[in-house]
Amino acid sequence: MENLKTHSKAVRLLFFWIGIMATVCYRLIIILNFYSNTWVKISWYLGTIGFIVYYIHRFDISKKRSQVIVEHGLREKLDHPANLNESDHQALAYILDTLVTSKEKWNNYVIFISSGLALIAGIIFDFILKK
Repeated sequence: MENLKTHSKAVRLLFFWIGIMATVCYRLIIILNFYSNTWVKISWYLGTIGFIVYYIHRFDISKKRSQVIVEHGLREKLDHPANLNESDHQALAYILDTLVTSKEKWNNYVIFISSGLALIAGIIFDFILKK
């Protein structure tokens, strides 16, 4: 594993906003159902494509972290810190930097909150207003 640099802030924000956009598009479907089938489909496709792009990116990040840990034997070396060489230090720095700078938790917050709001809207439209 030769390149242990994190993505730029711009790239991390791009994937963060793709995930947010996909989440919002999926949550909008419940409301768009009452207005236009065309907008439902547009929202569904945007959300689906957004999730595919976002989760491919997340998969690649997780895979790279796992490879770094295994290739450098970092778990085993933590038991004997004197065995850590410069490359191991860089590998640990990469893993910790990517964990610290990840926007994943914010994406999960948005998914949780918007899912709850979509559920409430769905219940209101489907059972209370019965349109």
